Amino acid sequence: MEYFKSSIKYVVGTTPEPEVKPSGAEMIERLVNRLQSSSLLDDRRDACRALKALSRNHRVEVGALAMEPLLQVLHMDKTDSEIVALALDTLCNITSKEVFDDEDEAKHNIGEEFTEILVKNESSVSRILMFLEEFESKVRWPALKILSNLLTHKLKIVQEIILVSPMGISKLMDILADTREVIRNDALLVLIQLTKGNSNIQKIVAFENAFDRIFILIHHEGGVEGGIVVEDCLILMLNLLRSNYSNQNFFKEGSYIQKLTPMFELLTTCADEPNGWSPQKMSNVYCLTQIVRALVAPNGPAQSVAACQKIMKSCGLLETLCNILMMVGIPQDTLTELINTVAEIIRGDDINQEFLANVMAPSNPPRPVILVLLMSMINDKQTFSLRCAVLYCFQCFLYKNVTKQMELVQTLLPQGTDRPSLTSGQLLCGGICSSDSLSIWFSAVALSHALIEGTKQKEELVKVHLATNIGTPPVSLMSQCITLLQQNNNIQSKLGILILLCTWTAYSPAAVKAFVSIEFSVSYLIALLSSHEFTEDVQEILLKSMCAFLIGICVHFNDDSVPKYTKSKLRDIVENRIGLEKIQDTIGNITKHEVYSRTLKHPQLSVKTSEEILLDHEFCRLLKNLETVVLKTISSKGDANNHNEDSHNYNLPENPMIAQYKDLIREQDAKITMLIDTVNGLTKEKHDLVFQMDQLRSKVDSLVDENKVLRAAHASFSDKLNQAENNHTSHEKCLKQIQILQEQVKRCEDLENQISKYEDIIKEMKSDNLENAIIEKLDKEIAEKTQSLNKLTQDQNDLLALMMDQDKLIDKYQKKLHSLGICCDEDDSCVEHVENHNDSAVTNEKFN
Repeated sequence: MEYFKSSIKYVVGTTPEPEVKPSGAEMIERLVNRLQSSSLLDDRRDACRALKALSRNHRVEVGALAMEPLLQVLHMDKTDSEIVALALDTLCNITSKEVFDDEDEAKHNIGEEFTEILVKNESSVSRILMFLEEFESKVRWPALKILSNLLTHKLKIVQEIILVSPMGISKLMDILADTREVIRNDALLVLIQLTKGNSNIQKIVAFENAFDRIFILIHHEGGVEGGIVVEDCLILMLNLLRSNYSNQNFFKEGSYIQKLTPMFELLTTCADEPNGWSPQKMSNVYCLTQIVRALVAPNGPAQSVAACQKIMKSCGLLETLCNILMMVGIPQDTLTELINTVAEIIRGDDINQEFLANVMAPSNPPRPVILVLLMSMINDKQTFSLRCAVLYCFQCFLYKNVTKQMELVQTLLPQGTDRPSLTSGQLLCGGICSSDSLSIWFSAVALSHALIEGTKQKEELVKVHLATNIGTPPVSLMSQCITLLQQNNNIQSKLGILILLCTWTAYSPAAVKAFVSIEFSVSYLIALLSSHEFTEDVQEILLKSMCAFLIGICVHFNDDSVPKYTKSKLRDIVENRIGLEKIQDTIGNITKHEVYSRTLKHPQLSVKTSEEILLDHEFCRLLKNLETVVLKTISSKGDANNHNEDSHNYNLPENPMIAQYKDLIREQDAKITMLIDTVNGLTKEKHDLVFQMDQLRSKVDSLVDENKVLRAAHASFSDKLNQAENNHTSHEKCLKQIQILQEQVKRCEDLENQISKYEDIIKEMKSDNLENAIIEKLDKEIAEKTQSLNKLTQDQNDLLALMMDQDKLIDKYQKKLHSLGICCDEDDSCVEHVENHNDSAVTNEKFN
């Protein structure tokens, strides 16, 4: 039947059925089979080329079906650069985080999923690292891009794989010397990703001469005036230095801090250029300031920070930064970062603080730069970030500098006629009395930093009086602060004044006496705390908590010099009007708040808007130190009751048995006191030992990390050392040959000296009219000697030509040795170990 049907179709004819086009998955499956089963290299290349073309619009299918075969190609056909390049390009496409335009089903996390599959086998990543040694750009470039994709998706896993891979980091560092900018720049980006958050990798990269290479790149790209490559170099340097104290010491001891100064000096020389401050230049300066701040960060080791501060002063970096601050036309953001950088360079360093105090601004008349900065801080027309930076700079200017703190307080006291017309103290007091709430907060907090750990300053500040209005008698500064506290309706301003009052009264009975002596001071705080209004507003909660803390300070540091508000009476007022539990909870509310935790972490304000400014770092430290003792003082029973009971029983006749018990109690008290002292001493000793043990543990951990780094570095240098030893042996042979040639040259020189000597003799004999026979004999000898000299001259020329060839070979080997870090001089004793058969071969060749 089928036979007749086919015959009819053949005679009559029918329309052909349309061909069914294979799907993408079927095509990829066929290509994968061809890639795996084909024995011809050209067929496998064609299959890889087709898979690469399909990997953009069929990424899921190619990744699912072809990843393992492609990795197998990288292993089996690694000697063929073309198929390797095609396989790497395909893997780069399927692991990319980019969503391609022509992709059929776009999935944003498909690259991450394939990355997770790829990194499960560590040998796959090591195989990709191996191709970084290939010089051809079609192989090296896609290998770099694959590494970048892997680090983007699975940073920690890939970091650990590269860390244990032999020579992995060294291969990446070598690419920084690649003359092809696109490959070098991609290697720079890979290193930036690789060094994020891994101290061991950061140390290895630093030991691979990273800082030298980075500075060379920056100089080649134009320094701080350069483009995006300079920014990438600075970001890499920042990754290596931030929170890595080992690299910071290496940077400091390697004299790299001094190399930062010319980069900042370039800003002063290019100040008048018409281009001004481009966005790229601002980014470069920002990264540069972050590097400086990483070296002198307040949370770093105190000894290392102090050493870096001294170097920055001695190399002129601080002076250059101060000169830049005085320039005209600096963008606000850049100026803010420069002020923050200067602040941390001078923080806690008396010499640097004194240097800043002597810097004069180019104004008419000239004024100290610190005064100009304070004027910017209390000026509400300045940007918020700039005002915060000035406050931080002024705080660092006063930090641990009692002399500068006292000088600030002295500017508020009556002085002679030669005092300046405007002082920093006057500016701060003017800011406290201003109508701008932020200026009040800034000024009060800045003034409070002049009172930290300084009882003398606090006592002197009590004497300060202000003339608030014309025709009215002056009032004390503390009285004015209390008046502003009562009359000002802005809570932010009240918080700043309370920070000043708490810092002022802490550890100072004289300041407490002045505070409680002012009318309505205590009653205002008590009335504010005794109100039963419930609020969830953060500022209201902090206001009440700080008022409670101020009352606690007045109780704890009260010397009972004001009869109305002695320690016991204040405690009774608190207990009766507020309640002990309530005031304890109120004080504790500060430490429970997020603002307190955030402010306590860093001395610099970490806020984005002016409304977020509430607390100060030093105030939070003060609260942390005094909270426990203040709460204990407030909650303890009063001493007045005990005193009254003692006076009531004073006139009663004393029973002998009672006297005996009293003596026993006294002895027991003495023993208890002695035991308590012993316990305290042992406790302190225990704390010291625990602290030492923690330090030793941290040191051991650091040594363990350094040991790992050194082991990795040792593994990376082993291959280079073997090659260096081979080159060293060849160099020894060359030196032996040179020595032999030098001996031959010396013999030639001796013969020339003899010939010249004979010629002199001939001349003498001719001058004395000797007999012709003797002259002929001498002429004959001269002819013989001349012939011998010509032969020796010919030999000498041959030797000189050979020496030139040997010198070129020696230079070649010496360059190789120097690049491997091995030095070998011409006078090295290794010349003595040349093989004897080489000596004889060279001698026979020259004198046959």
